[in-house]
Amino acid sequence: MDALAQRANHGAGLDRLLHAWQGRFTLGLSPAALILAYVDWLTHLANAPGKQQALAQLALAQIVTFNRYALGAALRPQAPPEDPDLPEDRRFAAPEWQLWPFNLYAQSFLLAQQWWSAATTGVSGVSRHHEQVTTFVARQLLDVIAPTNFLLTNPEVLHATWMQGGTNLLRGALNALDDWKRSIEGRRPAGAEQYVPGQNVAITPGKVVYRNHLIELIQYEPATERVYAEPLLIVPAWIMKYYILDLSPHNSLVRYLVEQGHTVFIISWKNPGPDDRDLGMDNYFRDGVMAALDAVGAIVPGRKIHTAGYCLGGTLLTMVAAAMARDNDERLRSVTLFAAQTDFKEAGELTLFIDESQVAYLNDIMAVQGYLDSSQMAGAFQLLRSQDLIWSRMIREYLLGIREPMNDLMAWNADGTRLPARMHAEYLVHLFLNNDLFEGRYRIGERPIALSDIRVPIFVVATRTDHVSPWRSVYKLMLLEDTEVTFVLTTGGHNAGIVSEPGHPRRSYQVATSYPSDKYVDPDTWQATVPVRSGSWWPEWNRWLAARSSGMTAPPRMGAPECGYAPLMEAPGTYVFQT
Repeated sequence: MDALAQRANHGAGLDRLLHAWQGRFTLGLSPAALILAYVDWLTHLANAPGKQQALAQLALAQIVTFNRYALGAALRPQAPPEDPDLPEDRRFAAPEWQLWPFNLYAQSFLLAQQWWSAATTGVSGVSRHHEQVTTFVARQLLDVIAPTNFLLTNPEVLHATWMQGGTNLLRGALNALDDWKRSIEGRRPAGAEQYVPGQNVAITPGKVVYRNHLIELIQYEPATERVYAEPLLIVPAWIMKYYILDLSPHNSLVRYLVEQGHTVFIISWKNPGPDDRDLGMDNYFRDGVMAALDAVGAIVPGRKIHTAGYCLGGTLLTMVAAAMARDNDERLRSVTLFAAQTDFKEAGELTLFIDESQVAYLNDIMAVQGYLDSSQMAGAFQLLRSQDLIWSRMIREYLLGIREPMNDLMAWNADGTRLPARMHAEYLVHLFLNNDLFEGRYRIGERPIALSDIRVPIFVVATRTDHVSPWRSVYKLMLLEDTEVTFVLTTGGHNAGIVSEPGHPRRSYQVATSYPSDKYVDPDTWQATVPVRSGSWWPEWNRWLAARSSGMTAPPRMGAPECGYAPLMEAPGTYVFQT
């Protein structure tokens, strides 16, 4: 048996090495998962003659449509499309695409998109997940060959090349060379070096008052003579660096809160490396949020604590709140969640990359590396919005020779982090695959926790165009909670909807509070009936926090040396600089 076990371990090790090597080229995506989805779709399609007949009829109708359109375009170069049901595509919005022969290129591509959408959906018997994966892959392959991506079939690029004497292509080649060198050398994208934490982002005055192997805790200096009695602890996600909430002075949520009279603490997570492979969710619970709560309680003694969590940090915060409620720990005053999910059944487009095959593949990659690299995470996010994040950028920067101006949010987005192997595996299995948290099976300290145990007021922020945490998924928390819940739906996406300072143009939100005695309202009815308010949601949250505080007092001191929380250094600390 020992010999058999040794052979099995050797074989498993060989598998891990192969998958780790493959993962460098597949952006961490499992080839087996893609093949399984394709075989499921193709097998059921091959056994569906009715579906085949419908697709053949659609193809014939499209050929007739295209030929009629091509003839009309030859006689009237700006003839409108023949098929009014074709999907709109911003890539062909420029007037140049109405000219012959480019209108034919656009029309043929849109017809092909329409056909493949019909071919990959509605095939009886295909699992919903495999249908989504097959549709996604078909869309990615079509995007590769879109006429917008090539010099000779893109009239906008041809016009720019003619007007600029080809210098746009020279600039584009230099841009491509620079990006290639930066990628090889592990440097950030062009322009990102203009934004440095502590210099022009993450500059709200504060001090690191606690550090362990996982977090640095920053306490911000008061900006008002009197402050609200209850402090606020912010828990960012560890898949991002904390300073998305403390960007430039004009859009820093931290600075805004401090200027409103709040005593703000924020966690800055360590960027893990290979030696941190065994850090798990329990470490993030115990050595992360609970350690921070202990520190805040020592620095501001005798006061309950407002808490806020962003994305995965919000999910962790709900676990902490549920565990504290279970254990009769009453230190929390409120919980605020920014774009944070607790139910993962409909967890956005990221579920395309998460199934048993994909999780096993990632586990093998992480077993070799000790972590999931930021580039592998970024690749998945970019594929979800490949038109905007990959192809349109390549056209603009490599064919038109125009560098996208870098802003603070884009620079932060390029400042990637890693995820420890054990934590990420637990996160994927217990939350995404098994949905243990929402269904009451997740264990902390060997005992299950229940979100319905939380009794403190909750403030939930969701964003309308969030691809990571869809707002209807975030809304599902309303199904469980037996406490006061204020739900806000704001314009913007996962990041831009949260970084939505007062004065930001074209911002609006909806807000309503539900009490334990109220009947459940489904999300669509909620959206249709709650009035829309113009402006940023930040003042709304500030008023909510103020109403749940016990008045104003003198600012607390920075740190508590006698309790082991002496100020260590100026914010933003050291962990934020780890690469």
